[in-house]
Amino acid sequence: MDNSNIKQLIALRKHIHQYPELSGEEEETAKRILDFFAPLKPDQTIKGLGGTGLAFVFEGKERGPISLFRCELDGLPILEEGAIPHASKIKGKSHVCGHDGHMAIISGLGLELSQNRPLKGKVVLLFQPAEETGEGANAVIKDPKFKEIKPDFAFALHNLPTYQFKQIIIKKGPFAAASSGMIIRFKGRNSHSAHPEAGKSPAEAMAKTIVALEKLPDAMKKFTLITVIHAQLGEIAFGTTPGEATVRATLRAYENETRDLLVAYAEKLCTRIAKEYGLQVTFEYTEVFAATHNDPDAWELGNQAAKNLGLKTKHIRIPFRWSEDFGLFSSYTKTLLFGLGSGKKQPQLHEPNFDFPDELIPTGVDMFKEIIQQVHY
Repeated sequence: MDNSNIKQLIALRKHIHQYPELSGEEEETAKRILDFFAPLKPDQTIKGLGGTGLAFVFEGKERGPISLFRCELDGLPILEEGAIPHASKIKGKSHVCGHDGHMAIISGLGLELSQNRPLKGKVVLLFQPAEETGEGANAVIKDPKFKEIKPDFAFALHNLPTYQFKQIIIKKGPFAAASSGMIIRFKGRNSHSAHPEAGKSPAEAMAKTIVALEKLPDAMKKFTLITVIHAQLGEIAFGTTPGEATVRATLRAYENETRDLLVAYAEKLCTRIAKEYGLQVTFEYTEVFAATHNDPDAWELGNQAAKNLGLKTKHIRIPFRWSEDFGLFSSYTKTLLFGLGSGKKQPQLHEPNFDFPDELIPTGVDMFKEIIQQVHY
C-alpha cells in the first residue's frame, strides 16, 4: 500500500476510535464507513444488514466464487484509560478490543479493490454489528439480504496481544470456543428476617450452585469451563429474609455439541439443588457464541498467503478459550479466522489502556489481498 492510503486508513481508525458505539447502536459508525466507501464506487452497497451492518460488493468480469471478508462495527462498555490523543470522547465506551483497527483493514481492502477488481467472482466486505454480544452474525445470516451475498468462503482476523508483532496465528479445525451465558433464577419465599424459618431462603442453594457449577467440568471428558460471573441474593432489606436468588455463569467448550452437553448437565445440577431446598428454578441464556471452525480449504488459503508474504506463522495446537461470533458463519460456509500478533508487550484485549497498533493495518490488508489473489485470479 502507498503511504497516502495508509495515512488515510490511520485517520479513519483514529476517528472511529474516538466515537465508539455499543452493539446494535452502531449507526454513526456505519455512516462514517459509508462516507469512506462512497468514492470507491463498489458495484453494490447493502445497508441495514442485520441491523446497522453494511456490505460492499466488488464484482469481477467472469463468473466465479464469492468470498466474504468481515470486520466488526461495535465497541465496548469500558471506560478507556489510555493517555492517547485520539482517546474515546464517549465516556464509558471504547474500542479497547481493536475493532477500529479491523475496520481500517477491511476499508483498506476496499481501497485496493476499487483500483483492482477481482478477475472472477465477487468479493464482499462485511462490516458486522453486535459481535461483542454474539448477536450480530446471527442477525446478518438471518437477514433476507444475506441471500444476495451468500459466500463460498468467509475470512476474518483478530489482533492478538502477547504474540509477536505481525505474526500470523493460525490453526486448522477448531480455533475459538463455543460459549453461552447462563442465567439461573431460584425462587423461594420471603419472610421477616426475625422469623427466617417461616420462609424459604435460596441462600444456601445459591452458594452450593456457585461451587458446584465451577467443579462440573471436572467430570467432562473434553475441555469445558464454567466461570461464575455474577450472583445476587434478595434485596438490601435488613428486615426481610430473601426469597429469590440469581446466578450468572459463562459456559465454554471447544465444540458446539460439548457446550450443549455442558449446559444440559448444568441444568440438571441446578434442578437437583433447587429440589433439595424446595425451590423453583428457571433458566435463561444470553450471548450465545458458536465455535469457530477453520475449514481445511480456507486454512490452506490463509496459510499460503502468509508464506507468500514471508510472514512469521505460529501454528497453534490448542484452540483459544475465548469466543467469536464469526463462528456462526462456520455453519454456513467455509471459514477461516486467524490471529494477527499485536505485540508481546501490548495490553490484553478489553483492558482499559488497549489501543490497536496502526502498523498492523498494511499487514492485515496484505493478508486478505493475497487470499483474494488465490481465489479470484
